[in-house]
Amino acid sequence: MKRLSRIRSFECSYLLYLMLPVLLLSCGTGQVSEPGISGVWKSPESGWVFQIEQDSSYSFFNGNALSCILYRKGPLTDFGEAIEVLGDTLFLKRGVLSYRFLRSLELPGDCGLALPPQKASDPMYNFEVFSQTLADHYAFMELNGIDWPVLYEQQRSKLLSDPTEFRLYEILEETLELLNDNHGYLEAGESFYERLEALSPPSETGEEQTHLKEYGDFEIANIVSEVYLSEEMTKESSLVRWGMLNAQTGYVQIKTMWLFADLDIPESRIEQLGYVEAYVEAFHALDEGTYIDREVAGIREIMERVMADLKASDRIVFDIRFNGGGQDAVSFEILRHFNDQKRKVALERLKGPAGFSPIQELWLGTSETPFVKPVYLLISPQTGSAAETLALASQSLPHIRRIGSNTAGALSTALEKELPNGWAFALSNEHFMDTKGVLYENKGIPVDYNLDYPRDRQEFFRLVAEAPGADLEAVRAALEKLQQQE
Repeated sequence: MKRLSRIRSFECSYLLYLMLPVLLLSCGTGQVSEPGISGVWKSPESGWVFQIEQDSSYSFFNGNALSCILYRKGPLTDFGEAIEVLGDTLFLKRGVLSYRFLRSLELPGDCGLALPPQKASDPMYNFEVFSQTLADHYAFMELNGIDWPVLYEQQRSKLLSDPTEFRLYEILEETLELLNDNHGYLEAGESFYERLEALSPPSETGEEQTHLKEYGDFEIANIVSEVYLSEEMTKESSLVRWGMLNAQTGYVQIKTMWLFADLDIPESRIEQLGYVEAYVEAFHALDEGTYIDREVAGIREIMERVMADLKASDRIVFDIRFNGGGQDAVSFEILRHFNDQKRKVALERLKGPAGFSPIQELWLGTSETPFVKPVYLLISPQTGSAAETLALASQSLPHIRRIGSNTAGALSTALEKELPNGWAFALSNEHFMDTKGVLYENKGIPVDYNLDYPRDRQEFFRLVAEAPGADLEAVRAALEKLQQQE
């Protein structure tokens, strides 16, 4: 299941319309007015290195003190309006999270140099690069009670006794588990997994066992919405369902916070890879900021239909209980349709080798015709990542109340990295907090009315699937109690 977490991590984590003061100085043309953008720029909180030549082309590196790997190169126009420069600081907007880059006198020595194959594949070298990245950027050592020097030596000694790529993989996986990293993943590539599978002994088949049915997010969401919708209004969307719960109450269910972008994926790739894998392949061909903009455009189009259909409702029940996340920018695009004034809704900071970045304030935009009548947000332990950022930001909107149980507690952005041997991995490098600086990692966003859902994924899903009518009645009782308090 660890490999699947890579897809959800694009749950990833990017936060809506960030009103960073320097960006407000932009003339909005996409042209950098400051002279001297050419040169080398290093991001202390991400380990990224930007080399810009003749103000028109770039090389983008991913690295740390031990390694520097070319990630992408091309014309500077790849980034559209995402780059802004003020003095000796460059800001790169990914979604709406802005990364700062400081001017550097020269490119780090390893950047752009091809490693000898023997070194690139060396398990000990790859372990050291991985460990340095964790030491530099993992944001929850203190929160999770990690003594990193002790853990590092423990894991290093294991690899020293058996320095093979298979043992390396086991140790890196184990390290991420021991860190309790909610967005950590390791992806070694299909060829490695094929070799690993060939070495694994065949499983022994014993007596047949009775297995309980397991449900997927979308499957359980569809079961619930079929019961909740007394009148269906959904049009041209499989990811969002909406309509009326009763004559006065609208109902909206959002299944995910990604997969909304129009990426022009060839049918042949979908047939070959499956839709989700083909989608991931397509967005990796784009700059991340461009891809997230397309996600936002996709959900905006759907939300305009949703709000037009439900604007006459006295209240709306908004269900994200089965939403594992995606892009924070999608979450904030959804939430702005319920916001009547610019609001500060969250704080954020990123972890680098020298500590945390200055805190950024995250602001929520508005729509022209926001819905400001009562909204009841349904959340659960399976509300994760980007869906949680919606729940957190909703705390700043006085007409929104939360029903269900605390969310998953996995709010950090996933910082994606690559090892010299080509393996991809990610780690949590962000503190995402409410406006008072409260951190909800691990514990989740709290509710106003607790329905005490099981924390275990399948236990919760089976509880709902086996009695969706009872689930609806529990929500109705919660609505009645909260309405009496208003």
